[in-house]
Amino acid sequence: MLVTKSVGLLMGCAFTFSAMAQSQPQVWLTKADRTALFTRQATGLKVSTAKSKQPVIAINDKKTFQSIDGFGYALTGGSAQHIIKMSAPARSALLRELFATHGNNIGVSYIRLSIGASDLNEKVFSYNDLPEGQTDLEQAKFDLGPDQADVIPVMKEILAINPKIKIMGSPWSPPLWMKTTYDARGGMLKPAYYAAYAKYFVRYVQEMKKQGITIDAITVQNEPLHPGNNPSLLMVAPDQAIFVRRFLGPAFAKANIKTKIIIYDHNADRPDYPISILDDPEAKKYIDGSAFHLYGGKIEALTDVHNAHPDKNIYFSEQMVIEQPDATTIDIVNPVARLVIGATRNWAKNVLEWNLAADPENKPYTDRGGCSMCQGAVTIDGDHYSRNLAYFSIAHASKFVRPGSVRVASDEPAGLANVAFKTPDGKYVLIVANTGKTAAAFNISLKGKTFAAALDKGAVATYTW
Repeated sequence: MLVTKSVGLLMGCAFTFSAMAQSQPQVWLTKADRTALFTRQATGLKVSTAKSKQPVIAINDKKTFQSIDGFGYALTGGSAQHIIKMSAPARSALLRELFATHGNNIGVSYIRLSIGASDLNEKVFSYNDLPEGQTDLEQAKFDLGPDQADVIPVMKEILAINPKIKIMGSPWSPPLWMKTTYDARGGMLKPAYYAAYAKYFVRYVQEMKKQGITIDAITVQNEPLHPGNNPSLLMVAPDQAIFVRRFLGPAFAKANIKTKIIIYDHNADRPDYPISILDDPEAKKYIDGSAFHLYGGKIEALTDVHNAHPDKNIYFSEQMVIEQPDATTIDIVNPVARLVIGATRNWAKNVLEWNLAADPENKPYTDRGGCSMCQGAVTIDGDHYSRNLAYFSIAHASKFVRPGSVRVASDEPAGLANVAFKTPDGKYVLIVANTGKTAAAFNISLKGKTFAAALDKGAVATYTW
């Protein structure tokens, strides 16, 4: 059984919001040497009385930015496969820890599902698989199929814990009969089947709703410029614009589907892709926003897309976050600074990491392009699980920055990456990552009060008050 150093440390620190002194920032800390792993500190921050030249993170809650939908992971088919195989008590304990907010739970508030198989499924499938040469234009044979054995029952248990969790669905490939090559890997969507594929999305939303699962948003295609995964699809921007403008948008409108349509869903190195689609006014009217990954490009490109179309939303839908199972240190600053802080400072309404769960060998994954290195936020081995880097990096935001929170302005001194939020119940949350080369002492100021804080090199803290 794989057990990381994180096991037990989190459980050793009981914490509840009700016990917090509202005027004194409480501190939740992860240190690079693993001596603290998302651990509430015994004492909060004290008011700073000394006048010093230390850097100041000044928070200005009068200047607001985007509202937050949530933080979380992809519940891949492989993740659900491992979770559903756990005994009922072990599964319940894991899901409570991940999705509940009270006590020692991290309050994951957003989940991404694959529409059909992803490359982290045991085998490739769609919801309308037919022998080569056959078609089903009306989606009469649509069937949620393998997801009914694991993804759907796990999702139902999650919804029992958090009925308001937001869910995004993303396809890796259409059914093979719709593609230019009868192969799950690569190929393009045949124009003759654009209407049939739009109906496929409609049926997905409708059939999941029948299961009690409301799909808040769909992305049109996962990584449309990377046809090398199994499954995958090449969908260039002009084709995505046509598909949304003439087929998917009208099909959702006709079926009275309120599920958001999100475009792109790929790396930050091609902001021109979503901008070009949003420049089409007929396509734009059906689109809620654009989604991004960060395997390429710079996170600031999200702001470029926001600035080009400030009336449309920005989402951060995927990033793999991994560590070595036997690592003696934890590189917590990397995902927190780049993703949790970086994406939200660049207008993202959510931050999702890839993926929720895998086994000690990172299985399952597909052949011909499946991800053999994609570690889960938790590693599941039978009824036992351990917590990995992705778990802690999302926890620093998900427990406190609840849906409906609003990002507020905060200064960003050199080496102290940070982002601040005001929550729906009037609390403040500040997440800080010490990306500098030495330990840092600094001050946090808000509304005339200044608090003294310090972080070791490579440490991350969430301050709440």
